[in-house]
Amino acid sequence: MDPDIDTVVRQRIRAMRVAKGWTLDSLAHRCHLSPSTLSRIETGHRRVALDQLVPIARALGTSLDVLVEPVDDTDVVIRPEPHTTDGITVWPLSRDATPAGVVVAKMRMDPAVEKHARQLRVHPGHEWFTVLSGTVRLRLAERTIIIPAGHAAEFACTVPHSFAPQDGPAEILSIFDHDGERAHLRGSPASAASLT
Repeated sequence: MDPDIDTVVRQRIRAMRVAKGWTLDSLAHRCHLSPSTLSRIETGHRRVALDQLVPIARALGTSLDVLVEPVDDTDVVIRPEPHTTDGITVWPLSRDATPAGVVVAKMRMDPAVEKHARQLRVHPGHEWFTVLSGTVRLRLAERTIIIPAGHAAEFACTVPHSFAPQDGPAEILSIFDHDGERAHLRGSPASAASLT
């Protein structure tokens, strides 16, 4: 393993262990290594081997890819390109292949969205959004919920739903799982406009 990657791997193992609140003994027990071996790996007094990385990654609840991914900070800034359709402007704020399989987007909804939000839609997935400015009217089946700026909503997309701005434009920050992203951001213009 490249010496720089080796350092990064050691730092990631220790950081993940500490984040879980585990001692060296606790992680060592979970990955069937001795605490002294694990300590030498974390401190750099022992090179980490592939046959050790697999059980360590498994014990930490992560993948080998996450532990050994090279550090590449050449372009950490995401430069969103807005897309506007039927009164909705969307700024994608995450890369296509996020580790958790979620997509983050900022959306600005103008009052023109109202005519597309009358029809309730259902699709697989789960959705979360917070209102950045304005007020959003969320319809979930027979319920109508008014969500002001600073508040958030989370719901299963298998419930018939739609949302639109209330009394003027509104901006939201939304997190979609893969199914929600496909329905909201990659669907037809009409489905994108209805945000469902």
